[in-house]
Amino acid sequence: MQIVIISGRSGSGKSIALQALEDLGFYAIDNLPAMLLGSLVDELRSDQLNPSVAVSIDARNLPHALQRFPSLLQELRQRDIQCQVVYLTTDARILLERYSATRRRHPLTRNNRMTLAEAIDHEESALTEIRDLADLVIDTSRLSVHELRSRIADQLADRGSEALALTVESFGFKRGVPLDADIVFDARCLPNPYWDPSLRESTGRDRNVVDFLAGYTMVEEMQTDIRAWVERWLPRYQASQRSYLTVAIGCTGGQHRSVYLAERLAHDLATHYPGVRLRHRELGIQLSRLSPETAPAPDDCEKEP
Repeated sequence: MQIVIISGRSGSGKSIALQALEDLGFYAIDNLPAMLLGSLVDELRSDQLNPSVAVSIDARNLPHALQRFPSLLQELRQRDIQCQVVYLTTDARILLERYSATRRRHPLTRNNRMTLAEAIDHEESALTEIRDLADLVIDTSRLSVHELRSRIADQLADRGSEALALTVESFGFKRGVPLDADIVFDARCLPNPYWDPSLRESTGRDRNVVDFLAGYTMVEEMQTDIRAWVERWLPRYQASQRSYLTVAIGCTGGQHRSVYLAERLAHDLATHYPGVRLRHRELGIQLSRLSPETAPAPDDCEKEP
């Protein structure tokens, strides 16, 4: 039996994620009290059912139930149930904007004892036990509904229980480090194509930028070092029974250097790790399940805002 537990801040997209899993054939339950997880499994097994189940658990649970979540999760896994915990988060300022725009009430403000900002902060604190155990953290701050549904389908559907879902991601430090990044490399010390007016509007996937960066020995050295480090330590991460691993490479704007290095790294890893995913956060591009035959090639992309 497979259970996917969706949790996270109110307004971060839990309902959308649950609907996406339901469309994929999961038996979906919204706002399940955490203490009923074991009873749910017993009921399904007593009826000789073995479905894939997706449940949403949020801060409306009783405090002691949230505090007991680690032990509840351990009990399920001891019963040979494949459990994955997905935590959705969104920048607090964006949540404030979303609630103000929709005029919806935050679940924790219904007793009128908290302001909206206080409720958002309190909710994050209340869900600490779940977030700390999450196999996958998704920052939905800049994701559209369709992009979130795509991420959920891509990373949770038809994934073998022993497989490590590996993602290589480029990003710009000026917009912050991705919240789902497990390993971060900083490429800001490399020559920046942005300062060449003829390259400014191109990206690290375009041939002119590729040729520019490939001409520097230090870029090749960093690319080689990053690849060697990741290839050396990936088996250890796999041995620790991790379900997801995101390797993020950042530069200032997330348009040139980080994109170039992420493309090269994903290409190299696809040789030994078929199914690696490639994501360029600032370009809004995601390439799924790369293989040596479908490894990335330079292409025209969106320009840096």
